[in-house]
This record gives sequence, structure tokens and C-alpha cells, in this order.
Amino acid sequence: MRTRSDSPKKRVYVRRRVCRFCQDSNIAIDYKDPKLLKSFITERGKIMPRRMTGTCANHQRKLKEAIKMARHIAFLPFTTLLK
Repeated sequence: MRTRSDSPKKRVYVRRRVCRFCQDSNIAIDYKDPKLLKSFITERGKIMPRRMTGTCANHQRKLKEAIKMARHIAFLPFTTLLK
């Protein structure tokens, strides 16, 4: 006899995020826009993965290149100082 703790777990359906850039074509990925790019970087300076941001593969690649370019031009820091 199965108890509640032995029963198989049901999968919870999580609604997938839609790419912000595919949804609104007015938003452009530009390395000169640090305000937009900062929302895709962690507090430690790492680029967030697609599963966290919800962007599609094409726009994630463009984001990656824009963030790296902005870092080289010093619009964005490579890392942040932790105290």
C-alpha cells in the first residue's frame, strides 16, 4: 500500500518566458546602452543564462557580444568588488 510520501511526484508546469526582444521589436540590443545590459548581468558581473533571462538563442548571442564589447569600452565593469 502506498502512502502519500511514496506516491510519484507530479511535474509542475512552469510557463516559459517569452523573449523580450522578439516580443517588442523596438528594443534594440546595443553595446552603448548599459542600462539595458545591466539587467542581464548578475551582481558579480557574470552574464545570466538563457534559462534565467528568458531570451531566445539568437538574442542571447547578440547580448553576449554586446556585453563583452561594452566591457572592453568600459561602459560595464568586468567584475564588482565585494566587501
